[in-house]
Amino acid sequence: MAGLTLISPALADALTRWTDHLRAVDGAAAATVIAYRRDVQGFLTFLTEHHGESLGPAPLARLTISDMRAWMAHERGRGVAARSLARALSSVKGFAGWMAERDGFDATAILAARAPKYRRKLPRPLAVDAAKSVIDTVELQSQEPWIAARDVAVVTLLYGCGLRISEALGLTGDVLPLGDSLRIRGKGGKERMVPVLDAARKAVAHYVALCPFDLPPGEAVFRGQRGGPLNPRMIARAMERTRLQLGLPASATPHALRHSFATHLLGAGGDLRAIQELLGHASLSTTQAYTAVDTARLMEIYRNAHPRA
Repeated sequence: MAGLTLISPALADALTRWTDHLRAVDGAAAATVIAYRRDVQGFLTFLTEHHGESLGPAPLARLTISDMRAWMAHERGRGVAARSLARALSSVKGFAGWMAERDGFDATAILAARAPKYRRKLPRPLAVDAAKSVIDTVELQSQEPWIAARDVAVVTLLYGCGLRISEALGLTGDVLPLGDSLRIRGKGGKERMVPVLDAARKAVAHYVALCPFDLPPGEAVFRGQRGGPLNPRMIARAMERTRLQLGLPASATPHALRHSFATHLLGAGGDLRAIQELLGHASLSTTQAYTAVDTARLMEIYRNAHPRA
């Protein structure tokens, strides 16, 4: 919080009110709010040092494109990657836009600043047979039957329903027994309905039957060895051991199963907009990354079949 001492009380208060708004109105996750606050705080601290005085709302409105470029050059000079700087600029624009609506603040210079270009990292999905092998093999990583069944249930939900690991581990006893669909609360508190495959239903039911702990409504479905909510690191470790056993690359993580769900649906002719809804992506552009993955895979197959091409 040291940076706040360089910011005027009025701006510090505005920053607090904005993050409160993100939590209460937008339903932003705690980690997201912390990241946004850190980004904006760093921006305001730079401007205070850049101008040699404590900056208030009025001087902030007089910022120019040159000021924005100076900040971005400073961040790149500190070794901040283009992708991280683009995210920080997005946070700053969000804060400036909020102030513009509340206080009549002219945010033109900030909102007009262009984010640095960066190459979006493509998801690295597993092949269909590799994803199935993961589900078949992950149960071999524990000698405790209920833990083996638990790990199978989790990875089946990740691949069969396209859930994030936080979403799968956030399920509570209210959803038991699983029906034909699940109501998932994803990022930003957004809800979506996802269909549940029979394989996922059976995997969860098998785990529930073996689990030595009660799984009442309101409490976590997936439990750790001592009965507390399951730590996602435990699933990551099971995946690591499975990956080594199957000879899969380091990219074969729990999240890769979600990527695989989307890529395999797309490859089977799934509609991009429908996949966006299933994944809970706020923007279609995020889902469109999977079209690049599919194209890249097709080109790899082509090059292997035609090595002289």
